[in-house]
Amino acid sequence: MTTITVLGSGNVARALTGRLRDAGHEVIVGSRAPDKVAADFGVRVAGLRAAAGSAEVVINALPGEVSVEVLTGLAAELAGKVLVDIANATESDSYGFASALLYPGSSLAEEIQRALPDVRVVKTLNTMHSSVMADPALPAMPPTAFLSGDDADAKKVVGGLLAELGWVPEWIIDLGGVETARGPEAFLLMVGGLVRALGPVPFGMAVAH
Repeated sequence: MTTITVLGSGNVARALTGRLRDAGHEVIVGSRAPDKVAADFGVRVAGLRAAAGSAEVVINALPGEVSVEVLTGLAAELAGKVLVDIANATESDSYGFASALLYPGSSLAEEIQRALPDVRVVKTLNTMHSSVMADPALPAMPPTAFLSGDDADAKKVVGGLLAELGWVPEWIIDLGGVETARGPEAFLLMVGGLVRALGPVPFGMAVAH
């Protein structure tokens, strides 16, 4: 059993916490307003600092535009840990769809790794709807989960967690170092067009090979 903290209390946290708990892990949700969201989860909910400090693995499900600032403030609690970054940092258009990357020429994962050199950052699960993250068999065809990170052992840990969420090895592609997160993060720029074309159905990126 691993103690896993999910930082953030939105739809992504709701999608992941139950499945990780059912896999036998102790799961903690870290929220900036724990008292307001405690009833939404069947797991312990705590403030961000307490939640991050209690875990062995931390999942960043915070809004991408505040992730670097918030995580930097948790540097002491995160030092040496595996940080699974599933957020996307973008500007939004008037409809709420991504219109531009906040870190052109870089990526959110790289900026987190640069700000927190003692943390083992792995980017994954950011190219799909939150419902697909914990139920990859949901779409009509298998989606792809990408891994980007500099620490091989951290990626093994994350690969194990993906397996517990239902991801089979053939659906996971290790792209390489953390700089390879730039491609998957840019996928969000396609989401507005895809929703207009397909409707608001759960979908994710898939690589045919």
